[in-house]
Amino acid sequence: MLSQLTPEIMYSASGIALFGIGLLGLIIVPHIFRKILAINVMGVGIFMLLVSSAKRANIDADPVPHAMVLTGIVVAVAGTALALFLVKKINDLAPSEKSQ
Repeated sequence: MLSQLTPEIMYSASGIALFGIGLLGLIIVPHIFRKILAINVMGVGIFMLLVSSAKRANIDADPVPHAMVLTGIVVAVAGTALALFLVKKINDLAPSEKSQ
């Protein structure tokens, strides 16, 4: 059984586990900052699945999924920065509990 654990299978299993952990955090945790982190963990799981799917039998790795992951990382960083900026603005505009 252990001889069948190829790196592609281990990457796929890790990607599925990370996606599940991120989904669980997105559903359970009420804090908005932690929800943003959970979405990032889900994205890392998807990136790992894409990288593991790039390897094909008896040929070199397909470069298209690797390029998609690199582009996805850039988009994820920009999306995270935007989400954090919006959370900060919402918290700044919301009436604070100290003034009441």
